[in-house]
Amino acid sequence: MLAEPLSPSLQKLRLDNDRPVEWAVSKGYVDYAAAEAFMEARVAAIAAGEANEMVWLLEHPPLYTAGVSAKDDDLLDAGRFPVHRTGRGGQFTYHGPGQRVAYVMLDLNRRGKDVRCFVRGLELWLIGALDTFGVKADIRPGRVGVWVERKGAGWSREDKIAAIGVKVRKWVSFHGISLNVEPDLDHFGGIVPCGIQEHGVTSLVDLGVLATMDEADEALRRSFDRIFGAAVEASPPL
Repeated sequence: MLAEPLSPSLQKLRLDNDRPVEWAVSKGYVDYAAAEAFMEARVAAIAAGEANEMVWLLEHPPLYTAGVSAKDDDLLDAGRFPVHRTGRGGQFTYHGPGQRVAYVMLDLNRRGKDVRCFVRGLELWLIGALDTFGVKADIRPGRVGVWVERKGAGWSREDKIAAIGVKVRKWVSFHGISLNVEPDLDHFGGIVPCGIQEHGVTSLVDLGVLATMDEADEALRRSFDRIFGAAVEASPPL
């Protein structure tokens, strides 16, 4: 898949110019409210032409977030971790140690003004990164995120390995994706992830891929470059 050229509909997502995307990686755990505040300010600056686009990779301490479509009944254990109500799309999700979160602040004014195409680009970004580790992943109709099929003697199931939840303001994106590298999968038990009860969650390590966070970051970087264009290293905001 990685060797295949992008379809014409996706070519508009990719930019090769003198304003590359800034690629920032934070060490340690970043407070969720502080991350949201930074995104709000950065998105406003990008929309005003005062800042470059940015992809910000980080980890959060254990917490749950509720998107605009979240249903209260899907919060199964409200006292387990802090719950943050947020303006991104989607329902409940978990963030925590061992999960790589990437906040994607791109100017869709310059990338086709097509939200559906943008989300497809995010899906292909994740699928390409997972392909680096020999993990075959894909999307499923009616389900948000990226999924893997698991099979054994007499059984099979589909588990989510990566989530997507975005918001767009003035055609600038924020929030983004999360990839399960080595989180505590039991922590997902306090919610119905993305409102889907009949399927589970997994991670690279759960699948037997002993990838480090740095290795996951490198896979994400290479796959991003193919879908969206060149990125350059930048200092993390927090």
